[in-house]
Amino acid sequence: MSALFPERYKTDIPPFLRKNDVLSKAVFRYPPPFGFQSMERKLKEVLGLFPEAAQEERSMKSCSRCVVVGSGGIMRGLQVGQLLNQFDVVIRLNNAPVSNFIEDIGNKTTIRMSYPEGSPKSWDDIDPKTLFVAVIYKTVDFNWLKAMIKRETVSLWDRLFFWQGVPKEIPIGISQFRILNPEIISQTAVDLLQFSEPRWRFWGWDQNVPTLGVTATVLATYLCDEVSLAGFGYDLTQPEAPLHYYENRRMDAMKGETMHNVDAEKQLLAKLVKAGVITDLTGGIHCSFCEN
Repeated sequence: MSALFPERYKTDIPPFLRKNDVLSKAVFRYPPPFGFQSMERKLKEVLGLFPEAAQEERSMKSCSRCVVVGSGGIMRGLQVGQLLNQFDVVIRLNNAPVSNFIEDIGNKTTIRMSYPEGSPKSWDDIDPKTLFVAVIYKTVDFNWLKAMIKRETVSLWDRLFFWQGVPKEIPIGISQFRILNPEIISQTAVDLLQFSEPRWRFWGWDQNVPTLGVTATVLATYLCDEVSLAGFGYDLTQPEAPLHYYENRRMDAMKGETMHNVDAEKQLLAKLVKAGVITDLTGGIHCSFCEN
């Protein structure tokens, strides 16, 4: 990454925020999800719930391998579950289910990365050491995360600010919660995708928000020595193909997607694959093993 983006890829970004960390000023430069502007008290309040002991996030292996597992319909029938389970770090996104799809997508989950509305309402990650990495998009997300850590009920007032129902609990220990450093999102959007910086307008902040998939890929470059992808890539030339491996929505549903610039993201990921920075195991981004 440093060789490919010598002026744009920062090598010293901590992937997660922890209790008693000395936080960079960049963390508070923008509002969520690019930063925690005017939210220092709220952040410290939640971080204060975390245990004192710091954990080493990187694997102790000499060459640790990450795989980011996407939810693409391309995973159906591939039967790569056993292969994915062999990686040191397996990152899964949002509420993508594991049960009933193990043959295709495996059942090892090292990191489950999500925001409140996208989080699993039924937890089926079997690894008792799975980390839940919370991505903060708005102020009320801190309140939800605090309730999950303390095993409390989310207030009715807070629930009014979510665009869909959120989980009532995340059944893991306090030491398994993490908060994604918003600098990872800023690095992804502004530095690598080269979107415009967030700017204030009369009706609010003008933001180009990257998907969790490409954000998780950048996160993986800070956690592991080798990074692979599986289940990535939308093929809009196949409108009737399944959008996700676990449901019947069609690919043409992506036509209504306006929040994310999936074309720019695919170009970035394809550049990384072609340069040998990451490996695309399923060929949805750039297929090096396909005849055509």
